[in-house]
Amino acid sequence: MNIDAEIYLYLNKFAGEYFFLDFIFYFFASILPYLFIFAFVFFFLRNPQKNGFFSLEVIFTGFFSRYALIEAGRYFFPRERPFQVLEEVNLILPYKESLSFPSGHTAFLFGISTAVYFYNKRIGIIFYLLSFLGGVARVFAGMHWPLDIVAGALTGVLGGIIISELARIFKPNLTKK
Repeated sequence: MNIDAEIYLYLNKFAGEYFFLDFIFYFFASILPYLFIFAFVFFFLRNPQKNGFFSLEVIFTGFFSRYALIEAGRYFFPRERPFQVLEEVNLILPYKESLSFPSGHTAFLFGISTAVYFYNKRIGIIFYLLSFLGGVARVFAGMHWPLDIVAGALTGVLGGIIISELARIFKPNLTKK
C-alpha cells in the first residue's frame, strides 16, 4: 500500500466515530468555502467603492483556481475518489462520482487565501490555516486522497499568484479616469 492510501485510511478511520468530530470536519470540508464567499460578498456590499476591487479579485481567484485550473488538471490526471476504489470507507458527506485529483475545494480555499495574503499577511495566514483544515477535512470525510489535497493547495496558490499579478497590472488602469 502506498503512503497516500495509508494516510487516507488513518484519517478516515475516525470518521463516523464521534459526532462532534464529524460535525467539525463536515463544517471545514463542506461549509467553509461558502463562508469565504459570503465574507467577501458582505465585505463588497459594505463599501463597494473601497472594497470592491479587492473583494471581486478574491472571489474571482477562488473560482479561477477551482474551475479553470482544476478542471484542466483533472483532464490530464484523471483519478478516482477513494470511495470508488476502496471497500472500507467512512463517508460523512454526500457525494457524486467525479474525479478526485486535484481537490477543487482545496484549490478554491487556497486561491482565496493567497489573494488575501497579498493584501494582508496576518489575515492571509489565518485563511491558509483554515484552508489547510478544509483540505484535511476532505480526506477525513472520505472524499479525497491526501495527494489530491496537496495538489489542490498548490493549484490554488498558483491561481492566487496569477490573478494577483493580473490584478496589479489592471488595477492602475481601472482607477484612472
